[in-house]
Amino acid sequence: MTTPENGPPPNSADHARTLLEFLGEHRSALSPLLIMSHDFPDPDAIGSMYGLQHLVQSAFGIEARIAYSGIIGRVENQAMVRTLRIRMHRFHPVLLKRFANVALVDTQPVFGNNSFPGNRKATLVLDQHPGDTPPQAGLAIVDPGCGATCVLVAQALLQASADIPARVATALAYGILTDTLDLYRARRGDVTQTYLEVMRHADMRALARIRNPLRSRKFFSVLGRGIREAVQYRRLVVSHLGLVDAPDRVSQVAEFLLTYERAQWCFVSGRYKGRLHVSLRSVHQDAQAGEVLRNVFVQRTQAGGHGPIGGGSCRIGLDAPEEKWSERERVLTERLRGRLRIRSTTEPRKPFAS
Repeated sequence: MTTPENGPPPNSADHARTLLEFLGEHRSALSPLLIMSHDFPDPDAIGSMYGLQHLVQSAFGIEARIAYSGIIGRVENQAMVRTLRIRMHRFHPVLLKRFANVALVDTQPVFGNNSFPGNRKATLVLDQHPGDTPPQAGLAIVDPGCGATCVLVAQALLQASADIPARVATALAYGILTDTLDLYRARRGDVTQTYLEVMRHADMRALARIRNPLRSRKFFSVLGRGIREAVQYRRLVVSHLGLVDAPDRVSQVAEFLLTYERAQWCFVSGRYKGRLHVSLRSVHQDAQAGEVLRNVFVQRTQAGGHGPIGGGSCRIGLDAPEEKWSERERVLTERLRGRLRIRSTTEPRKPFAS
């Protein structure tokens, strides 16, 4: 959705009204609806899909199914799906033949982080990430200031005066918390207000269990590797993890290393099933990390993000030699250093070496 030429830009309430009008006008033509997000869905993606499914089914009688690609690797995300009993189906291309209508949340058709064909028009797009071109969809709502895509879905549920089950409200609340860093990154009053209204319906005990799960030995092993491999170039900390058991490990390590008192930027990579996954984080809330990362990648659609958060991936190959992996890691690091204007003559150091 574009910003009007006159007057203030739309907020989540404006977007919710537009969404509800669209669903009401086309309800008979939208069923059944396939709801998808980016591969390896995070809490904002999972909560948005779950909330949208409940909205279209309960308020408009539209049959809907949630499908995802990749894996749900982060232990908190697994706990979210298990605790809230969210029914999610593994994506298979045949679903795109069975479902004429597809809703994309927390991603867009041309983004390289999802399994939706980039040349196909989506029925509905709900996202918070700015793109280079407007999404091809029957209705596209893109709000970079909403903090989390869950805010858009939650506001629509609130305006529809629909019953919001505790499990749905808890999923939406957790999605908002994770993407706004416990509301620290919330830049607009409507974001905080939406969260507070949703929390009235949430299960606080379930939310606490999701946020504080038991962690495996493998998690601590990867975290330890990230610390040992970390290299610092002035204000930038870089760590290449090598093989990881889930792409989510990359963002977890990046977020942890960013808490280092001398880091302003953190760049972490990991290898998973023939792809190099990267995560970029910044302490600056207006850093435009997604745009920085798009400029680092050769193909801009392989990366994205919003505010201080960026991520992306590129295919290297399951049988690629070590030299090819190492070279891509080196090139991306050098391009990032150039983008952040860190001199090539800056000597790297190991900040956590004993």
